[in-house]
Amino acid sequence: MTAMTASILWHRLDVEGHDACLLAQTDGGHSLKGQAIFIQDGKPCCLAYGVDCDAGWHTRAALVEGFLGTRQLHYAIERDFNGQWTLNGEVQQGVDGLVDVDLGFTPASNLLAIRRYGLGIGEASPAPAAYLTFPELSLVRLDQTYRRLDTVRYAYAAPVFGYDETLNVSPHGFVVDYPGLWRRAAASG
Repeated sequence: MTAMTASILWHRLDVEGHDACLLAQTDGGHSLKGQAIFIQDGKPCCLAYGVDCDAGWHTRAALVEGFLGTRQLHYAIERDFNGQWTLNGEVQQGVDGLVDVDLGFTPASNLLAIRRYGLGIGEASPAPAAYLTFPELSLVRLDQTYRRLDTVRYAYAAPVFGYDETLNVSPHGFVVDYPGLWRRAAASG
């Protein structure tokens, strides 16, 4: 059984593109399902994605399917009970023990850490994630931090990218303004 919670449509700011995502409650937790359509290296790209989490927002699995140019893509990500990650069935080194997945082509996965940590105003936390790079499509450790500034703003930093900005977030946890990258175009729920 699935209960719809909220949906959002983002407009991409750095290249032509959009992303639509649905947040839902499931019997065992939560899910994100979406579709990102954008230009990557001058080629059309269309990626359907889904992330399955338990009731505490711990990632269990993610799936990415679609195409980049004429190349078809299929990536199944799983995290077992011991915190070991696999990508298309192959064990991934360097991401053991991480809890969150971060899909590098969508702002949807920021919601996972925001919801799981549940920071109070003024609180901060490191939030390392198993990051699916794009367009390389490999799973690597991404060190990032969140600090809640007030009811709708988080200071977010991902030092490997030199990114340090303030994100505006909806009550559901969707990033609605991701400076230089994404901005909400519409939302429901």
